[in-house]
Amino acid sequence: MARIEGVPANKVGLATRLVYSYARRSFGKVPEPLTVVAHHPWLATGNATMEFSFQRSRLVDDKLKALASIKAAALIGCPF
Repeated sequence: MARIEGVPANKVGLATRLVYSYARRSFGKVPEPLTVVAHHPWLATGNATMEFSFQRSRLVDDKLKALASIKAAALIGCPF
């Protein structure tokens, strides 16, 4: 549970609502870190751009990207 309360879907703008719906389709629900980042639109935009670029990159094999993501999450203690 985050220390900062997330932004509910009924209180966000159009762009964030689209991101929420994409996340809901991808993960089955909107992840808590995404709702917390939604407090600051510029940060949310930068985060979405980074994630999109990460997914679209073809320089590294997809399995290696997934492994690196899991290892980074384990190192910082992120449960997601």
